[in-house]
Amino acid sequence: MTDLVLREQRGAAVHLVLNRPDKLNSLNVPLFQALDAHVRDIAAKPAGVAVLVVRGAGRCFSAGHDLGDIAVGERLPEPNFQSKVIERLAALPLPVISAVHGHCYTGALELALAADIILAAESAKFADTHARWALTPVWGLSQRLPRRVGTAKAREMMFTCRTYSGREAEAMGLANACLPDATFLDGVDAWTAEIAANSSFSHAANKRLLDQTDGLPLPAGLAHEVYRSEGVGPDMRERIAAFAARKGG
Repeated sequence: MTDLVLREQRGAAVHLVLNRPDKLNSLNVPLFQALDAHVRDIAAKPAGVAVLVVRGAGRCFSAGHDLGDIAVGERLPEPNFQSKVIERLAALPLPVISAVHGHCYTGALELALAADIILAAESAKFADTHARWALTPVWGLSQRLPRRVGTAKAREMMFTCRTYSGREAEAMGLANACLPDATFLDGVDAWTAEIAANSSFSHAANKRLLDQTDGLPLPAGLAHEVYRSEGVGPDMRERIAAFAARKGG
C-alpha cells in the first residue's frame, strides 16, 4: 500500500484518497496499483467497512489520466489494467461513493462513474475530453455515462468536451447531490452515516440485484427479483425489535 492512495476511517466509512496533489491527482499506473491494492484488501476483508468513499487530496478529485504517461507509452502490469481496477471497485459488495471537488476530467470521470453515488462539491468541474485529444474511452465511460445521464446528454458531453459545474452535474443526474465547498466533507460524512445506519446485508443484496437486472426487460427483471431474492439478513429480528422498542418507549 503506497502513499499514492491514502486510507482513512471516517465514522463508519473508509475513504480512499487519491494522493498526487502536486499533479492534481492525475492517474498513472503506480496510483492505479495502489488503488487496486486497497480495493482487493477491502474485497477480501469487507467486515467493518460499511461504505467506501473515493476522493482526492488537495485541490481536486483528479485532473484525469496522466497525459505525460499516455504520450510516452504506459507499461501496464497486464492488458486493460486500469479498466479491471475500476471494475473491481464497482463490483465491491457495499455502497461506493465518489466525492468530487475541483477537477474531474475524462479518466477521472470514468473512475468516479464506478461509484454507486456521486457527491459533488459546488467547486466540482466535470468533463469528458477524450475527443479533445483524439482518444476514445476504454475505462467504461461510454457505458456508464449514458446509463447515468441518458444517451442524449452523454453525447453532448462527449462531443462538446464542455465542462459542467457541480450544480449542473446535480441537475443532469450525474451527481446525486451538490454540497457546499465549506462543509463538503461534513456533508459526505452525513451521507455515509445515513447509509451505514441501514443493513449491510441489504446493501450488498440490493446492489447485486440492480447490477444483475440492468438492461433486462421488465418481466425478466421482475422474475429475477421474485425468484432469486436473497431473503432476509441475519440482523433482521434485532433491527425490528430495536424499532419496536423505540416506538414503545
